[in-house]
Amino acid sequence: MDRRRTPQEKKQLSYSKDRRNWYGENDKSSRKNIALRKRLMNRATRHRANQRLAGAVGLVDATAEAQVAERVTGTRRRADTWRKAPDTQLGAYVIGKLRKRVREGNASAPSAECRIEKIRRSTVPDVDRHKRW
Repeated sequence: MDRRRTPQEKKQLSYSKDRRNWYGENDKSSRKNIALRKRLMNRATRHRANQRLAGAVGLVDATAEAQVAERVTGTRRRADTWRKAPDTQLGAYVIGKLRKRVREGNASAPSAECRIEKIRRSTVPDVDRHKRW
């Protein structure tokens, strides 16, 4: 059984593990939009394959068949690829919000930098992603 965590440990874990949508999209819509993007990509791939096969009428020799099969089942174009991107860590998100407040003149720079430093100390950064702080 795990030991009980202190409020400071809980906050540190929250800053590191909780995520926020950085791009300004509705976080609930991601469930539908991810499936939609996958559907649209697959539809475009099927359409392209059907377009290539539409011209194939009449007798076909083995080399032409192999070439068409290679083009149809070949790699996808770069424009059709789409990848999911994880949301930003809560710590990085809060730091961005604080910096925006300073830029807009809604917060004083020294107090914001003090808070940013506290958040930075209590957040374990993602090592595999580009940091926004």
